[in-house]
Amino acid sequence: MAWLYLFIAILLEITGTTCVKLSNGLTRFWPSVAMVVCYMSCTAFMAMAAKKIDISIVYGVWCGVGIAIISVIGVVAFKEAMPPLKIAGLLLVLVGIVMLKLSPGA
Repeated sequence: MAWLYLFIAILLEITGTTCVKLSNGLTRFWPSVAMVVCYMSCTAFMAMAAKKIDISIVYGVWCGVGIAIISVIGVVAFKEAMPPLKIAGLLLVLVGIVMLKLSPGA
């Protein structure tokens, strides 16, 4: 169940971060409200996941997966550039997540 909570936290974080962009610097009301609600809910689900999973794993997976997916959303939805150096950095983040997950005690 803890991994499901973490997955939900990641989805909420991705939605909240997308709303950061859509809020246009907090000048658009509904995306701003959605951002706050998503981030607050995300934190609650992270806390529930951290009851059973090491916090280093929870936070590492949450950050890494969130970074990777929001980068793809940035390219697809917001036409952001994805040069080779950015791709290499994202791959290193994903390798770090795998290493955290495979570490003893994870």
